[in-house]
Amino acid sequence: MKFHPTPLTGVYLAESVPITDHRGALTRLFCGNDLASVLGSRRIIQINYTQTRLAGAVRGLHLQHAPHAEMKMIRCLKGRVWDVAVDLRADSATFLRWHAEELSPQNGKMMIIPEGVAHGFQALEADSELLYLHTAAYAPEAEAGFSCSDGKLDIRWPLPILDLSARDASHPLIPPDFSGVTP
Repeated sequence: MKFHPTPLTGVYLAESVPITDHRGALTRLFCGNDLASVLGSRRIIQINYTQTRLAGAVRGLHLQHAPHAEMKMIRCLKGRVWDVAVDLRADSATFLRWHAEELSPQNGKMMIIPEGVAHGFQALEADSELLYLHTAAYAPEAEAGFSCSDGKLDIRWPLPILDLSARDASHPLIPPDFSGVTP
């Protein structure tokens, strides 16, 4: 895997290069040794899979508060998505800034999003599928989210937002006095 820093502190893009021959390809999706520099002492605790049926659908912006804050590693297994990280960490040099990358099986990219950074994505193709690796289990009492349409963030979604869950549609705007989260 090759690692590329993004403009957001602590958010990385990992790139897997497939090994191909006449039979097809092998791609390493996860390797604890390769990821040791970003994982540190964290361990993968939970793996989730999503399928998003409609191009234009948005999921997010989601995060979990401490003590259940989590690092997420996201890969696209089918289709294409526009994956977004939003820095919500108090005292971060990139506080309230966002960064997005297109993820697809063809480009072999994986977004690595640390604790205190919210995550969301928009499906660019119908029936897009994502694989999530989490360093903490889902804890409903610690979940949080903000509106993906918050003008304060000014996220430039590539497609019109055509579908949101009731939960995501009810996420609040970032309050004017928001000073960030402590991961």
